[in-house]
Amino acid sequence: MDYRQVNIGIIGLGTVGTGVARILLEQKELLKTRTSLDLNLKTIVELDWSKDRDLDLSQVKCITDADTLLEDPEINIVVETIGGYEPAFSFISKALRNRKHVVTANKALIATKGMELYKIARENDVDLLFEASVGGGIPIIKGLREGLVANRFKSIYGILNGTTNYILTKMHQNSLEFADALKGAQEKGFAEADPTLDISGGDAAHKLAILSTIASNSFIPFDKIYVEGITGITKLDINFAQSFGMTIKLLAIYKRYEEGLDLRVHPTLINDSHLLAAVSNELNAIFVKGDFVGNTMFYGPGAGERPTASAIVSDIVDLSKDFMVQNGKKYSNRAISLTQNVQLIPIEDIKSRFYLRFMTMDKPGVLSKISGVLAENNISISSMVQLESHEKDNYVPIVLLTHEALEKSVEQALQKIVKFDFVKKDYLRLRIFE
Repeated sequence: MDYRQVNIGIIGLGTVGTGVARILLEQKELLKTRTSLDLNLKTIVELDWSKDRDLDLSQVKCITDADTLLEDPEINIVVETIGGYEPAFSFISKALRNRKHVVTANKALIATKGMELYKIARENDVDLLFEASVGGGIPIIKGLREGLVANRFKSIYGILNGTTNYILTKMHQNSLEFADALKGAQEKGFAEADPTLDISGGDAAHKLAILSTIASNSFIPFDKIYVEGITGITKLDINFAQSFGMTIKLLAIYKRYEEGLDLRVHPTLINDSHLLAAVSNELNAIFVKGDFVGNTMFYGPGAGERPTASAIVSDIVDLSKDFMVQNGKKYSNRAISLTQNVQLIPIEDIKSRFYLRFMTMDKPGVLSKISGVLAENNISISSMVQLESHEKDNYVPIVLLTHEALEKSVEQALQKIVKFDFVKKDYLRLRIFE
């Protein structure tokens, strides 16, 4: 059989790049059988070739200059795995302008510069694919674009960051404080030395921006997404959540209403009976509700060399199949409208149930004053727990669960409550998933 050869170049031979090279080299015959294509890894660009990667690169051109790869007329597909904004943006832009298809896992770049890069790709009649940017090995982008293409998406929500999920899992299972759980995650390799992007919610927000762009067919401005991290959650809050039969997870949420999109990332209380509550450690899970298909769930490893590389190679195969179209304009189900005209609903106009935790002096009348302020702002209490004083400063925790209330009403009430001299300023507000 005459296999069509597709030449591939990789920029960056770190963890993910090594995984991609490993698949292309070690699974070459398997990929031939399944695709009728000869996926030829021709060139790899890497600055540090001293590291032993346990790969046979004898048939691969190994260089340090990216321009050599980007200018090579024989390269059909460029895989970018260096991450970050620069020089990744410049490399991808040049590859697209040189009419080379590009595959990347660079979620931060796609979330913030995706529209600009997509315009360059369209102007040059090439594609930019990024399946691996969300959910690691979970085929969520392909699921939205292909498997669920007949649907308008009512909601998408889930756990999109393995680091924060690992930390919260250990806090629940081992009764750890946040700092101890984070340290354990770093020791296990599930958290970076600088975990800020993960624990702040920024990484999950990048991924939500990408999913929202696909679901709404309009580029979502990343800076308009409401983002809140997990650093304020304590062992005390974990214990309270468990007493209510709930689990705390960092959720990314997309909801479509007639008036616009509700997009947010924040820690959320989920009932223990929900499937998301059982998603533990570094795993990811995404629920998608379509108007025809109903509810679906995508679940699996959200990061790592092998799952991410698997997703990148799936994009390579998709692009390679396009080369098989001999006549006429190629069909593509990967189109995105080059607009940003979707209306986003401000967080203050969203309604939720809330978990509110205060540290207050242990004296009469405290609860009545707090509940009075909540009532003034049309917020009613569904459950309440107050512990006895056990601290030297005579402060006790009070936890309130509310009925559904408007976000701005809760914020107004909180600003008034924390002005009471019997309330510490370090309160916690969490939303409850419904």
